[in-house]
Amino acid sequence: MKEKTFNLFIVVISIFLLGELLFNKTIIYESILYSLNLWVNNLIPSLFPFFIISNILINYNITDYIPKIIKEKCTLIFNISDNMLTIFLLSMISGFPSNARITRTMYKNKKITLNEANHILLFSHFANPVFILSTVATFFLHNEKAGIIVLISHYVSNFILGIIFRNSFYLDNSNKHKFVDKSNNFANIFIDSIRSAVDTIITICGILTFFLMFSSIIVNLFHLNVYNTMIIKSIFEITIGIEALSKLNLALLFKTVLTTVILSFGGLCVHVQVISQIVGTNIKYIYYFIGRLYQAIISGIIAYILCLVFKI
Repeated sequence: MKEKTFNLFIVVISIFLLGELLFNKTIIYESILYSLNLWVNNLIPSLFPFFIISNILINYNITDYIPKIIKEKCTLIFNISDNMLTIFLLSMISGFPSNARITRTMYKNKKITLNEANHILLFSHFANPVFILSTVATFFLHNEKAGIIVLISHYVSNFILGIIFRNSFYLDNSNKHKFVDKSNNFANIFIDSIRSAVDTIITICGILTFFLMFSSIIVNLFHLNVYNTMIIKSIFEITIGIEALSKLNLALLFKTVLTTVILSFGGLCVHVQVISQIVGTNIKYIYYFIGRLYQAIISGIIAYILCLVFKI
C-alpha cells in the first residue's frame, strides 16, 4: 500500500512538472540557465579536479603516507581507522558530495567496512573551503570576517560530531588493503579517474537543474514573499538559498548564522547527490541525514557565539 501511494505521488508530481514545462516556459528556461551557469562557474572548478585527484590518491593508498602521529591522534579522538581518516581529510579539502563518493569507492574496494562507511558519513560533510571564502564571503555576505566564521563553525561542528558519535560504531582495524594493483598502471588509473569524475559531475548537474527548477515553480505558484522564498530555496539548494538570504534586510549576524546552518544541513539537492553516490551499496543514508540535523544545530550555535565574540 505504501509503495502504491508513493508511486502515485511520483506520477502526480511528474505530470505537474510536465504541465509547468508547457505553460511556464520562461520560469523553467531561466532556472535551467541559472543552474547550468552555477554548474559551469562554481561546481566544475571546485569539484571536478578534486574528484580526479582523490580517486588517484585512493588508488595509490594515500593512507600509507599520512604521518603516524596524525593517525594515532585521530583514532584516539574520533575512533576511526586509517582509511576513514583519509576520507575525512579529502572531504575537508574537496567538499560535498566528495565525502559520499570517496566513501563509496573505499567501501567497494573493501578498504572500509559497512559500519565504518556509515560512521564516516556522519561527520565528513564539508562544504568546499574555496566556495565558502570566495562565493559565500565575498559575493553573498560581502564580509571576509563573516566568511571565516562560517568556515570555522562549519568545520568545528563536524569535529564535535565526530567526538559525539565516536563510540556509536564498531571500529574494525583488520579490514585494510595496503597495496597498489600493479596490473593497473598510472595511465589506466588516470583515465578511469577522469571517466568516474565526468560521470559524477554530470549526475550532479542533472540533480542541481531539477531542484532549482522545482524550487522556482513552487515560489512562482504560491507567490511567496521574500522570507518564505528564502526558506524554500534553502531547503532545495544551498547556493540559491544563501543568495536569497543575502538579499534580505537582516543584520549580518543573523545572515552569518543562517548561512552556516544552511551549509551544514546541505539542502535536498546535496542530499540527493549523496544518495546518488551510495545507491547500489548497503551504506545507509539515514546516518548522513541524522548527522546533518545535528551539525546544523551545532554549527549555528558556534557561529552565533563567534559573531558575538568578534562583533559581527
